[in-house]
Amino acid sequence: MLTPSDPIGPSGSSGGEFRLLREETVFEGSLITVGAAQFEAPDGTRFDRELVHHPGAVVVVPVTSEGRVVMVRQFRAAIGRDLLEVPAGKRDVEGEPTETTAERELMEEVGRRAGSMELIACFYNSPGFCDEYTWLYLARDLAAIPHDPQGAEERHMVIEEVSLDDVPRLIAAFEIVDAKTIIGLCLARERLTPPYTA
Repeated sequence: MLTPSDPIGPSGSSGGEFRLLREETVFEGSLITVGAAQFEAPDGTRFDRELVHHPGAVVVVPVTSEGRVVMVRQFRAAIGRDLLEVPAGKRDVEGEPTETTAERELMEEVGRRAGSMELIACFYNSPGFCDEYTWLYLARDLAAIPHDPQGAEERHMVIEEVSLDDVPRLIAAFEIVDAKTIIGLCLARERLTPPYTA
């Protein structure tokens, strides 16, 4: 989290820095904190923003030797419906390496252990209002183990497999609409050989 007067970085071609002047916590939950903040632009203009602070997350794209991705269909309370997604989870164990978190989420959600876990991307999910940062892993050499779902949503989710060949069609048909899943599946298709084409 930024502290007041921290320079935030260049504003672009005009040079200068944005500065956080103050932030007040207006909500603190079990996962996120919401702040009301005031910033100063390089030209001295002041403006207010609402900020959501999040501990970060990991995403795992588990791909079998047959080019199939082990996914979950689970309920998402914020939108009131199920989504087809790759396994993911928040970084809720302090000091835990992201690869360890990814391995744990893979075991808990879909009952797989990976012989190979490769970090292939990192990204901010919604930087317009939230500082959530995500580490994306490609998991291969999968072995089945008993899975250990955590929470109500995981206990009721369904495990499904999707061929990498079907990814473009599923995205185009709006059957996969989760951003982290789209990013992960598209990068996995690019990275794996032989190339997967629809």
